[in-house]
Amino acid sequence: MSTYDVIVIGSGPGGYVAAIRCAQLGLKTACVEGRETLGGTCLNVGCIPSKALLHASHMLHEAEHNFAEMGLKGKSPSVDWKQMLAYKDSTIDTNTKGIEFLFKKNKIDWLKGWGSIPEAGKVKVGDEVHEAKNIIIATGSEASSLPGVEVDEKVVVTSTGALELGKVPKKMVVIGAGVIGLELGSVYARLGSEVTVVEFLDAITPGMDPEVQKTFQRMLKKQGLNFIMGAAVQKTEATKTKAKVHYKLRKDDSEHVIDADVVLVATGRKPYHDGVGLDALGVEMTKRGQIAVNDHWATSVSGVYAIGDVIEGPMLAHKAEDEGMAVAEVIAGKHGHVNYGVIPGVIYTHPEVASVGETEATLKEAGHAYKVGKFSFMGNARAKAVFAGDGFVKIIVDKDSDRILGAHIIGPGAGDLIHEVCVAMEFGASAQDLAMTCHAHPTYSEAVREAALACGDGPIHM
Repeated sequence: MSTYDVIVIGSGPGGYVAAIRCAQLGLKTACVEGRETLGGTCLNVGCIPSKALLHASHMLHEAEHNFAEMGLKGKSPSVDWKQMLAYKDSTIDTNTKGIEFLFKKNKIDWLKGWGSIPEAGKVKVGDEVHEAKNIIIATGSEASSLPGVEVDEKVVVTSTGALELGKVPKKMVVIGAGVIGLELGSVYARLGSEVTVVEFLDAITPGMDPEVQKTFQRMLKKQGLNFIMGAAVQKTEATKTKAKVHYKLRKDDSEHVIDADVVLVATGRKPYHDGVGLDALGVEMTKRGQIAVNDHWATSVSGVYAIGDVIEGPMLAHKAEDEGMAVAEVIAGKHGHVNYGVIPGVIYTHPEVASVGETEATLKEAGHAYKVGKFSFMGNARAKAVFAGDGFVKIIVDKDSDRILGAHIIGPGAGDLIHEVCVAMEFGASAQDLAMTCHAHPTYSEAVREAALACGDGPIHM
């Protein structure tokens, strides 16, 4: 029987980061992982492979639509789907091997297999039981589905199956207009699929700034995505090669059917903790099936912690990573901290969409007085030079103090630009602080400064 200071169950972004930080803080650490590779859903069948396909398909889009105008003449490239998947797989391989190297560097033991907790202070992996003073549950999440929708990962697929399709489908139906559905829908639309998104609500990307929602949907429509909004999916019918999606429009209860070669079920994710033994252990759960934790990520069982998608909060890799570092600090006797008010969200379509903090809707609901500064990328020279002038930066500040409360960006590099605002919010900065900071020209980041200027006397280039 091996004895550790910490055993982490799960090697996704939360788990592997927690393990590395624990080791860096001098704790003898092991990490349990049943996959053949480290990195969890994100590195293997989520964030990383989807970004590879998004990049490849965007390059194809640029070749087909913008190369000629830049003087790059010639036939647009054809799609070698097998090679594109091979590129995606090599990207996964590079990243997962990187985590394995970090484990060796930090002397973290990889306990290969699926872990369970037979009792406090013990973790069972296969036939072996290991002792641990502290246990961190970081088992992540899995795709959720709908009643009447049976996933086979061939014709009716989740994001996992959508990353391994045998060929590019002629017709794809995406159930759900959230982040995953729109990203992967964009990939296949660029590759030539006729993509139709069926969404229960009346707006895409629930919880996002309403102005961004409308602008984003308009842009995606221009890119060829079709939308059926306010539609409740009743069931899917699948054969070996085709599927039918039955849905009912909420406005009039009319029933409809749409045909597809592939149906992507992108209706969100749910916590995954099957087989860990939480019930027998007596771990307190929330009504939504999440593990209940306190402010230090401790569960109701002494010495057992939980982080990431299995607890409350946004199911985001970087949120899990922050919690992984924080819980390691707590276990090591230090002060772990996560600022849940400054966790950015990004959609990696083209253009990218990013947000952090409050929206106008949440502030109105709270009765909080605010003002808005907005700047269009059409006023940004760099964006116009690369055919990326659509979109805008919106910064929301407290009406009296000018303190930044939130920001919403749709445009080139939005996922990187948002972090300037995140840092400003961490320091309690005002819009004027951003506006007075010199930004290099020509950069996309100047649009952030202009939006900050718009919170005051006004932007310069609009």
